[in-house]
Amino acid sequence: MKGLVWHDPAVLALLGACAVFLLVLALLERRRSAVVRFPLAGLLRQGPRGLAGLWWAPHLLRVLAVSLCCVALARPQLRGNKVRDLSVEGIDIVVDLDVSTSMNAVDFKPKDRIGVAREVLRSFIEGRTNDRIGLVIFAGEAYTQAPLTLDYHVLGEILDSVKTGLIEDGTAIGNALATAVNRLCETRSVDGKQASKEEFCKGGAKSKVIILITDGDNNAGNISPMEAAAIAKQLGIRIYTILVGKGGKVPFPGGPDFFGQQTFREVEIPVNPELLRSISADTGGSFYKATDRKTLESGLNDILDQMEKTKLFQSGGYQNMHEAYEPFLFGAVVALLLELLLASTRLRSFP
Repeated sequence: MKGLVWHDPAVLALLGACAVFLLVLALLERRRSAVVRFPLAGLLRQGPRGLAGLWWAPHLLRVLAVSLCCVALARPQLRGNKVRDLSVEGIDIVVDLDVSTSMNAVDFKPKDRIGVAREVLRSFIEGRTNDRIGLVIFAGEAYTQAPLTLDYHVLGEILDSVKTGLIEDGTAIGNALATAVNRLCETRSVDGKQASKEEFCKGGAKSKVIILITDGDNNAGNISPMEAAAIAKQLGIRIYTILVGKGGKVPFPGGPDFFGQQTFREVEIPVNPELLRSISADTGGSFYKATDRKTLESGLNDILDQMEKTKLFQSGGYQNMHEAYEPFLFGAVVALLLELLLASTRLRSFP
């Protein structure tokens, strides 16, 4: 087969040995002396034999099953036609997601803000290939939910578990930005010496980005948003801000009514688009306002278009290899089942 290679060709040496051993064992079993002798055995031998002449079929199927298992253990692989380049381009991204109770507002009908934000971010993550992404959630405080990672499956599962009420209520935008900066520029030991944030931020991806998604004004935390933005600017980190919701009075879930139905009340949620616009402008990012799912998606897509792609690592290239052992393993199972079926029914030996 063209393009077929073997990952463990040494296993194929077992193939001939196993086949010869089983064939010899079958012949010896056929030639062994009868335990019970029948006086009319000669007359029976002269009659029509039917399937009895296929006494060798179960043994052959057993040899075939073992042979196919040996082939599967050798791990046959098909070589791809194209060589994949390992000079992967990517961006370091930390998403700051607001989980304050105001994100329960249901102006993103038929769902609330936090639900739509989770779904859109999940699609955003699944659409990436080489970008390292981290997740920070914040309300009255800010906490890292996931460090920078390329494992989008785990990151998606973490995102699905995010909900409001996990943190003391409030909107600490400054703390959220500072926490994201720490994730992008963690200090580490370099050649036995502790590297500063400025030194370490020169490594990894050239483009380092924070995406801040919030629906309110800064009213908590011990770091001002503009102070955190100034630190990010000094380290070459761009901040893109997305204001979720239109602000003002919005429908907010209340308790159930007399019939157990969900009730809603109008709640005033203060916003500060000027603050978010200033944070983005000072760091070279952009400000977006999302009033529904579509505008939130378009904002994230526009952010991606603006972000500069840079090399994360360069290691030449490699050729795509595809595992091809499954058909051989499947054939071995089928042959073994047929051998057991024949040996226990029409070709069953007696005694």
